[in-house]
Amino acid sequence: MAANPNIDLYTAGTPNGHKLSCTLEELGIKYNVHKVDIAKNVQKEDWFLKINPNGRIPALIDNTSGTPRRLFEGQAMQLYLCSRYDKEHRISFPYDSDEYWEMVCWMTWMQSGLGPMQGQANHFYRYAPQKIEYAITRYQTETKRLMQVLNDRLKTEREAGRGLWLVGGKFTIADLCCFSWVNWAEWAGVETKGFTEVQTWLETIQKRPAVERGVNVPDKFEMKEAMKTKEGEEGFAKHHSNWVMQGMKKDQETHQ
Repeated sequence: MAANPNIDLYTAGTPNGHKLSCTLEELGIKYNVHKVDIAKNVQKEDWFLKINPNGRIPALIDNTSGTPRRLFEGQAMQLYLCSRYDKEHRISFPYDSDEYWEMVCWMTWMQSGLGPMQGQANHFYRYAPQKIEYAITRYQTETKRLMQVLNDRLKTEREAGRGLWLVGGKFTIADLCCFSWVNWAEWAGVETKGFTEVQTWLETIQKRPAVERGVNVPDKFEMKEAMKTKEGEEGFAKHHSNWVMQGMKKDQETHQ
């Protein structure tokens, strides 16, 4: 690990935000947290767009070598952090090994499949002003299909004697990037308990001390507690739907 890492993380309490804060916690890296208030569309302000031109969280700047290096997109940031700060390969694999590329495949699978599909399920199930049953069913079904793919993979690895994890018989950033979305599955109206391998894997990761810390960055993770009561669930949904719709309206006005 490079001496005295100097990293600024720009984030919010979302699945994608948790992915990076949990990665940093697992690596034991000290980092400076900058909360980006996405409820106020701060991620679209000029200063942030210089860090991430796509106007999304998370993003980071690594100042360790003196010349700031900015990074955005979850997979790129996770791979960078492990390349630079996980020389012992605690949560990664040596570059160009078979396990490395298998890990990259599952990370890409999440970023191009599970994350976007579950994100759309979130939107139509929780936030859309009109309940469009076709859209809700479409994205929940695809999320469940992908959850089954994950379940089958975990079962295959376990039955082959490689243990609980996605790749190489150990916990890695492949598990962590998928966990960041699976941990929010019920918010999309998708129940994980029917996927027995996924459920065991999920509960095991939730108990990791670094993950417990990471999901509470930059704010306390309140979704699961809110889901325990109807009033809490409705309040959490109302708060988030307001800023989601406001942000979408602004984008529509900008990109007519």
